[in-house]
Amino acid sequence: MPKKDPALKVIPMGGLDGIGKNMTVFEYGNDMVLVDAGLMFPDDEQPGIDLVLPDYTYVLENEDKLRGILITHGHEDHIGALPYLLMDLTRKVPIYSSKLSLGFIEGKLAEHKIVGTKLREVTDGSKVQLGAFDITFFSMTHSIPAAFGIHMKTPAGTLIHSGDFKLDQTPIDGVRPNYAAITKFGSEGLDLLLSDSTNANRPGMTPSEASVGAALRHIIKNATGRVFVASFSSHIHRLQQVCDASVAVKRKVVVTGRSMITNTKVARELGYLNIADKDIIDAYDVDKLADDRIVVLCTGSQGEPLSALARMANGEHKSLSIRPQDTVIISATPVPGNEKSVQSI
Repeated sequence: MPKKDPALKVIPMGGLDGIGKNMTVFEYGNDMVLVDAGLMFPDDEQPGIDLVLPDYTYVLENEDKLRGILITHGHEDHIGALPYLLMDLTRKVPIYSSKLSLGFIEGKLAEHKIVGTKLREVTDGSKVQLGAFDITFFSMTHSIPAAFGIHMKTPAGTLIHSGDFKLDQTPIDGVRPNYAAITKFGSEGLDLLLSDSTNANRPGMTPSEASVGAALRHIIKNATGRVFVASFSSHIHRLQQVCDASVAVKRKVVVTGRSMITNTKVARELGYLNIADKDIIDAYDVDKLADDRIVVLCTGSQGEPLSALARMANGEHKSLSIRPQDTVIISATPVPGNEKSVQSI
């Protein structure tokens, strides 16, 4: 009898028991690929902990098999563990992702003084052969641009890793999910689907990101003082809508918070966030303008104690403080476990 193909192993390193630490190993024979390498932020019951990494011991023990790391998108819970993993690996492994995600990753690697990493840009429809894995990237919509799902063919079977997604019919950047590719993959047959299930227990469809724009425009237009908007620094579509609403009513935008400054800079340089230089001012120049001419984009939507919003609320920010007449918008849903932290701010 002919020898059967070895089994395809799917080994979750994290990401299945909460929001964070997304990392999955796919192993066939002597070949292995890794999808995502995220971290998780600690909750109130983990004092003294800065961040939580997935246990990737298995990856290190089998790194001779590792052919590549595939990143679905640039959120911290999908890329945050990369610097630590790369420092623990003894050889350079190529990393495949979108231009935006690689831009965020480059910043992290520079911060950790990691050089010589093999970064490989992919786009919708890109194909990559990594050992026994025949891989195709396809566009998905998410709260960050340039998100991918991943289709894999192996001798043991075919699978899809959806990445994080919501099926947005009116995305801010006009890039819709690649329904043609999804339909094709479905008609060809799948042996395994690994799908994002965030909010799957809620009935109905997730609203389009564009639906938030009208509310932001209304609040910013009618606010009498300064407007502070706290959001995820990687939520580029939300940041774009804040910028558009601000410019429309002739308000200047101030960006504060380390990750917000870094990510908006990368997104602007790569063409994912569009706002003119003249419409952005430094935080130290805020007092040169009337309060009703200012919108502040800041970190702190999850109640992080060292975020810009927390420091402003506590009177500890170097150049900004929140006054009674100001409007504060928390433009993000609390990640499960962060509710207390958000309320404390």
